[in-house]
Amino acid sequence: MTIYDWPTGPYPARVRIALAEKNLRSHVRFVTVDLWKGEHKTADFRAKNYSGTLPVLELDDGTFIAECTAITEYLDTLAGPPVLTGRTPREKGVIHMMSKRAEIELLDAVSVYFHHATPGLGPAVEIYQNPEWGLRQRDKAIRGMHYFDAVLGKQPFAAGEAFSMADITIIGGLIFAALVDLPIPAECTALQAWYARMQARPSVRDQLAMTSPAR
Repeated sequence: MTIYDWPTGPYPARVRIALAEKNLRSHVRFVTVDLWKGEHKTADFRAKNYSGTLPVLELDDGTFIAECTAITEYLDTLAGPPVLTGRTPREKGVIHMMSKRAEIELLDAVSVYFHHATPGLGPAVEIYQNPEWGLRQRDKAIRGMHYFDAVLGKQPFAAGEAFSMADITIIGGLIFAALVDLPIPAECTALQAWYARMQARPSVRDQLAMTSPAR
């Protein structure tokens, strides 16, 4: 398999963490697509993924799978029993619900803030910006942190009793938040404690080392 991504990107981090959790990294070849040069918006890349986003998984038969949720679902069922996307209908439903909430309320909100209310990827890529909208999404991301703080104050993981794709999505959001200097609010003690625990997982620890703001 081939994965097209940017090594320090918060969205690619989700798939890389999933690969590590499933012990599949040795089965994947990574191809770097430079976000800062806008390589993900070129016609050649859009032939692989119409949306012009990263990451993208290419299978040996030439099939391209985009979107982190879809890629994670594929990887989770590719080798061994699923451990990230749920085994029972209930587990699957709750995990997908919480992962989608993590995207909408946190990860995607931080992304909009980055692309609209900061220099983003630079003028060559950020053709249109709406700073007011970006700041609104920044505030939404902070509200999202408070929401997940409440969730994680009642249970050990985002979707219940086990680590899942939903946790990986929140981690992606917090990676992105750190990159744009948007810290977890001090009062969100449950979210902070949960994130500290997540950083002890080898799959997360290795990815955080790669995506730290210092780099």
